Amino acid sequence: MTREKEGGFTLIEALVALAIFGLAAVTLLRLEGATMSSTRLLERKVIAQIVARNLATEALTDPVSPPFGTVSGVESNAGSEWRWTRRTTRMGDTRLQRIAISVADPGGGEAAAVLLYRRVG
Repeated sequence: MTREKEGGFTLIEALVALAIFGLAAVTLLRLEGATMSSTRLLERKVIAQIVARNLATEALTDPVSPPFGTVSGVESNAGSEWRWTRRTTRMGDTRLQRIAISVADPGGGEAAAVLLYRRVG
């Protein structure tokens, strides 16, 4: 009597396949976590840039030039409070102002910065 070989996987083959699948799943979960973290960081930086550019637009379109010195404030955007600082200094040419705007994220770290120049007057 000859016994016909049955088709299918052995227990060892099934365990190896399961281990490979498990490693791939863990790797994908770690990748998803890193992607979510990067997305949150990028979202914060984009909102900080929007706040900085809004402040720059106000400084450029206001009929009166901003005063020389440092001014700080808080702006609310996207459900968070963003602290900003605007430093206005005189350039070598007395008709120009240098305006540096920095925005800190709610955690306190600098998230965005804009540098612009404006004619005094």
